[in-house]
Amino acid sequence: MAFEDSLKAISRHNIHTLRTSPLAELSGSLGDLGTLLPLMIAMALNNSIDLGSTLVFSGLANILTGAFYGIPLPVQPMKAIAAVAISQKFSKEETAAAGLTMGIAVFVLSATGLLRWLHRVVPVPVVKGIQVGAGLSLVISGGGSMIKPLGWASPAWDNRIWAMGAFVFLLIAVLAPRIPYALVVFIVGLIIAGATMAPSDSDHSFAAGIWHPHPFVPSGKAWKTGAVDAAIPQLPLTTLNSVLAVVSLSASLFPTFPPTPSTTSIGLSVSLANLIGCWFGAMPVCHGSGGLAGQYRFGARSGSSIILLGTVKLVLGLFVGEAIIPILKNFPQGLLGMMVLAAGVELSKVGQSVAESRDLWEQAEDDNENGRRGLAKATEQESKDRWMVMLITVAGCLAFKNDAVGFIAGLVWHWGLRAPELVERVRHGHGSVRLRQDDGPEQGESLLGVNHDGPEGRMV
Repeated sequence: MAFEDSLKAISRHNIHTLRTSPLAELSGSLGDLGTLLPLMIAMALNNSIDLGSTLVFSGLANILTGAFYGIPLPVQPMKAIAAVAISQKFSKEETAAAGLTMGIAVFVLSATGLLRWLHRVVPVPVVKGIQVGAGLSLVISGGGSMIKPLGWASPAWDNRIWAMGAFVFLLIAVLAPRIPYALVVFIVGLIIAGATMAPSDSDHSFAAGIWHPHPFVPSGKAWKTGAVDAAIPQLPLTTLNSVLAVVSLSASLFPTFPPTPSTTSIGLSVSLANLIGCWFGAMPVCHGSGGLAGQYRFGARSGSSIILLGTVKLVLGLFVGEAIIPILKNFPQGLLGMMVLAAGVELSKVGQSVAESRDLWEQAEDDNENGRRGLAKATEQESKDRWMVMLITVAGCLAFKNDAVGFIAGLVWHWGLRAPELVERVRHGHGSVRLRQDDGPEQGESLLGVNHDGPEGRMV
């Protein structure tokens, strides 16, 4: 399919989906707000980013990715950079330097084809481990940082009772999928935030008005701080969870249409978003499997969902800017925490089928040697080994709060378990183990544990 024809087909898909399921698309567009809002608000209040520029450029990124890919691909904060920027009170220059460094690094990996190579050679249990680790990190963040500090009944508008109510409502929404859970919770939260905002909460420095871009070049010291303290910890998280895992998850959720994005195009999308926006003080952004799972969970099935979100962000950035900080700052933490927790659980579910089938490169090897085709089932020992590789990866991610540690630990465990087999094969002259040649699932099967009920599929 030619590029122009592909864009037309995706556009028709977006419009058709929006017309047939407008509430689901609108609700799904809010599925990643639990990740976006807390980090964006904290960095804006910290003066680490320019909120107007963040809304404008992330809104444009939403619109373009929705139109180009046709899936609810999120545009979310780079979590490692955001965490360091908040804890170390980065200046706008230091945050921008970190984002620009990431943009350059991901661009080089994409342009040289190294991202495609990583997608072929990284074992599936390690990829799933990264996703499960990211999901459980969201659960810990939602429960530990947002819900646990709340009182049981005070304040009256933001407490654990509200969080429990949101949890019960989530169960109801699971039993009745047509209920737009995220949309309802978000509207309730905005109403509460507006009703409880005291006049003193409105800082006169946050004035509404037309957005005026103010580009700047980070100083030499800012480049050093941003690159070393924030960009280096972010790089493995972006390449693994924001590129490789996103491609695998999108193939699982949307197996027929639209076409699964390539690792190179996702990498270029991430790099360009940061190489453009960060010069204006925008928050460093990426795509993420957690956001994709969250938006899918809350009803999004096409790019129209994030085009809607991007349009709202763009309008707010152009005409409101930092004037919305007070009301966002007042958003109930109990409701926000439940949205984060729900998205985290949804992402973690991709690990449940890790032991069911063998890696594609193992399957291809057996096909070549034995003349068999089809998805090969893992043996009992292989299933146990795959579970352990995934769990070791998750443990490394959570214990050290660093995806690079989990990634290395998973790889070491994977190849350590295969070492006796490799030695035996070499001794008997079978040669080395080949890496998988396929970049996606075969015969409609999924790498990430998703069963498909029709063209949209459902997560299990």
